[in-house]
Amino acid sequence: MDVKDLNKTQLILLAVLLSFVTSIATGITTVTLMQQAPASFTAPVNNVIRQTIEKIQQVEGKTTVQTVVVKEEDLVVDAIAKNKSSIFAITKDENNSDPSSPQISAGAGFVVSTPGVVVADATLVLDKGTYYVENDSGKFKADFIFTDKNGFSFLKIGASVNGTDKLVFAVPSFGDLDKMKIGQKILVVGKSVSSFIFDGNKDIKASLPSSNPGAIVLDLDGNVLGIVLSGETLSFVPIGVIMSTLKLSGTTDSANSLPASPILAPAE
Repeated sequence: MDVKDLNKTQLILLAVLLSFVTSIATGITTVTLMQQAPASFTAPVNNVIRQTIEKIQQVEGKTTVQTVVVKEEDLVVDAIAKNKSSIFAITKDENNSDPSSPQISAGAGFVVSTPGVVVADATLVLDKGTYYVENDSGKFKADFIFTDKNGFSFLKIGASVNGTDKLVFAVPSFGDLDKMKIGQKILVVGKSVSSFIFDGNKDIKASLPSSNPGAIVLDLDGNVLGIVLSGETLSFVPIGVIMSTLKLSGTTDSANSLPASPILAPAE
């Protein structure tokens, strides 16, 4: 039968059939190509698909469905904003014996407990001295607590430098690198911001920025995965190790329990 001899109903049915066959062929081709594509290509695509959320709302007895597409860049912005008050820039007096000496950078750090304990890079915060921490709420003096053999140190936030700033910070939520899946994005936030795709290798130091001591490492939900340390070679310490050390020292909950002197082995 010639196509010209088909009536309107038959033409519509033919069009539907062709559309159905085409959609199946397209789906099979897409799945095949996605299976063969490298992780660097599929990860962003999967993120977009996964973050397309259907919200069901009740409006005057009627159910409406609203589709909201969450962009990955929005998740990055939210993760950084969630931890903004937790992150501090650290400085110290160049000459500890002279309070009027210039201040130099000691990297970055972030709060790990409610008394205002900040974890930092032991390469730059190695021993007792005059330290300062600063976030959007102001600049504050910080007391050295101790250095751990894994290469990080703890500071305790003290009084404001100008006597008027009110300390504002939030203790971040903690994540787990062991639960990260291949293709998920990891953020590194310190003096600069960078990111990379997790490839399944938990020794992530090769993917870290070359110089960002004390930077906080986050997942896209804004949960802390660990800290970046410099030293002779770039390294990464998981948040679990940091919190275990802090718990053993008794500094997690009470400001009155801070040790007066180092209680753990110094960094080697």
